[in-house]
Amino acid sequence: MLSSPVIHLSKATFTLSAPDIRRLPEDSGIEVAFAGRSNAGKSSALNTLTNQRGLARVSKTPGRTQLINIFEVAPNRRLVDLPGYGFAKVPIEMKKKWQKALGEYLEKRDCLKGLVILMDIRHPLKDLDMDLIQWAADSDLPILALLTKCDKLSQGKRSAEVLQVKKALASLNADITVQAFSSLKYTGLETANDLICQWLSADLPTDLPESEEF
Repeated sequence: MLSSPVIHLSKATFTLSAPDIRRLPEDSGIEVAFAGRSNAGKSSALNTLTNQRGLARVSKTPGRTQLINIFEVAPNRRLVDLPGYGFAKVPIEMKKKWQKALGEYLEKRDCLKGLVILMDIRHPLKDLDMDLIQWAADSDLPILALLTKCDKLSQGKRSAEVLQVKKALASLNADITVQAFSSLKYTGLETANDLICQWLSADLPTDLPESEEF
């Protein structure tokens, strides 16, 4: 029996950590990158999406992701955890070093095909967030804006924040999906999972034996 190939994020496995793009795997296949301010809950979101509690290290001190972390989901299909930006309480020289790594990855990595930008739903669209969103829009890169920690707001307030962010980004005329997300309550998990898997499935054969589903 033949069926469309399926990507399963739960199959993600840690591959390597790199201080810069020169240490990354060959620039081929498809990568979906995760970026956000250091206190946006990026590691928790990655663990929830992959259904693996310890895949990405969660620290009580925001900003501990100082390297580019690669997770392979299927052959030549990877999730990329980029260094956090903004909030981190670290020496300025260290911050500059890993911000350079983030910038180089975004500008030079050809296999990057989708960008997940994580923002605390209570403090979205800060200057650095907008810089990143504008860059992705200008690069015709599809964006999933995950508004994290939405369990901290009432349903009404949550919906209002999502609507406000959608309105603020509408003028960019870009491929942007805005979704409230909670790693604790699993809010928005299905929508985020489906979109990321769709990006990772691009260019795969349309018909594969079920045994070859990823």
